[in-house]
Amino acid sequence: MNIPSGLRYTKTHEWVKIEGQTGTVGVSDFAQHELGDIVFVEAPQPGDGVTAGAQMGTVESVKAVSELNCPISGTVAETNEALADHPEYLNQDPYGAGWIVKVTLSDAKEAEGLMDAQAYAKYVAESGH
Repeated sequence: MNIPSGLRYTKTHEWVKIEGQTGTVGVSDFAQHELGDIVFVEAPQPGDGVTAGAQMGTVESVKAVSELNCPISGTVAETNEALADHPEYLNQDPYGAGWIVKVTLSDAKEAEGLMDAQAYAKYVAESGH
């Protein structure tokens, strides 16, 4: 299981990479593995407001439809349009080509409350989900 350092993670298996006032959001390697082959991603559109911990879309796999929660609050600046034609990017490269949205943060310090890579690895190992 790949858990890159330098990212922050949620208990619902999303990650965020903070760069200045922008947070790039995706799902973790653990999440994509559990979901199986991803066939569709529903994400918010640029200009949409998102709230930390609240649902911002869904990820549909051959197994199930899962909620996609936002780890941070702000306004969607960009949506990964490539996912419309290539949802498999979430499986193939969850921390690169499989990013979902970029959010202009309302409070960059909000991410400090999320788990770092070490804490997330421990959470996954202990919780089993």
